[in-house]
Amino acid sequence: MASHKIYAGASLRETRNRHGLTQRVFADRLGVSLPYLSQMENNHRPVSAGVLLRLASEFSVDVGALAAGDADRMVVDLAEALADPLFDDAPTLADMRLAASNTPGLVRAFLDLYRAHREGQDRLAALDEAIGATGQNALTSPWEEVRDFFHYCDNYIDAVDRAAERFACPEGRRVPPMERAVAALAERGIAVRIAELPPGSVFRRDGEVITLNAAADPATQVFQLLNLVARETRGELLDATLDLARFRSPAARDIARLGLANYFAGAALLPYRSFLSAARTERHDLERLAHLFGASLEQVAHRLSTLQRAGERGIPFFFVRVDQAGTITKRHSATRLQFARFGGACPLWNVHRAFETPGQFLRQLAQTPDGVRYLCLSREVAKPGGAFRAPVRRFAICLGCEIAHARDLTYADDLDVANPAGYEQIGVSCRICPRRECHQRSVPPIDREVTIPGDRTGPLPYAIA
Repeated sequence: MASHKIYAGASLRETRNRHGLTQRVFADRLGVSLPYLSQMENNHRPVSAGVLLRLASEFSVDVGALAAGDADRMVVDLAEALADPLFDDAPTLADMRLAASNTPGLVRAFLDLYRAHREGQDRLAALDEAIGATGQNALTSPWEEVRDFFHYCDNYIDAVDRAAERFACPEGRRVPPMERAVAALAERGIAVRIAELPPGSVFRRDGEVITLNAAADPATQVFQLLNLVARETRGELLDATLDLARFRSPAARDIARLGLANYFAGAALLPYRSFLSAARTERHDLERLAHLFGASLEQVAHRLSTLQRAGERGIPFFFVRVDQAGTITKRHSATRLQFARFGGACPLWNVHRAFETPGQFLRQLAQTPDGVRYLCLSREVAKPGGAFRAPVRRFAICLGCEIAHARDLTYADDLDVANPAGYEQIGVSCRICPRRECHQRSVPPIDREVTIPGDRTGPLPYAIA
């Protein structure tokens, strides 16, 4: 596999401007010539190893974050959008990388515009009554806007994460989260009790009394209390974070506020430093971590994908949750693997097979079209309703990392990660996947021509140019 060169012109300029330095002074402190710095800032040359070391020592830059940031995510989103037949001549991958690195604001604006176009086309095709509506319907949906906010923050919100860690570990010692939450709410005059509630309920609030459902999973009970702690005691922090995000609509802001409260709850249940230390000690064994912290497997997997604090980064994981129809309901990636935004996910991915083996972990060695190899870990998770006729919510979660980190995961110990034949060839989405002979392809790639040969005997009825 080819080495991954780092082009980080925008990050270099941001670092220089943040410290109020001229190009000449910045070049001197990095130990390079002025022309060389100019070439790196304009992404004409990759950032050298020597410059990475100077950035870390002189400016406390997290060099790991330079390797997988907004640019990689935007390139995948851009490639997906530009594969639409609406665009006759899509730019090259090199041009897209250049645009994502040098003009990220312009690329995001283009993606917002394209998504609005797609949503408009979907409404027309479905004869939606909202045709011609103005305001919110004409823009990015609030849910998508909030999803993008967390996506481009690496799903790590530093101020909220640190506040949750301070709450969970006063004086540096972790306090049982239920005890801590009940005490914090009591200080606000809110009492907590546990009683039987109707099936499917998690909690009920009656004025200053919170009633938790005795039938709910303990991890769910604690998470809901911590969410309430965030909203009751950390409102100013949440609002300050929302002000910086500048959401377009009140609906998006309300959704994001709930998302930030959930983020606080997860970070308080699994505080950063103690959780990262335990993850390394237990070699990222999800069941052990769930036991040690009183959390669910989904909470543990999601938290592992958020450990992106500068100077204290965990393994870069991707995390995804899908329902039985294959719809992605949660997604985040700190790796080079990015998820389909405008189409379905690859059917060869083992997350879809997890529903067939409830209660078991499925492991998969996978390789994407760009040659990057991953270890994928999937499992079905069920959320019972608490009664015989209450509906059961079923999802499948998948956690994965690049194969270079496999030695740090207990799940890789007996896998032959060095054997190329052991890797399944997966993609991002059929509509942009370049693989020509995939037996599970659902639709042709929309950026390639297809022909219908009369003597076709392969798994597909067409041939891809």
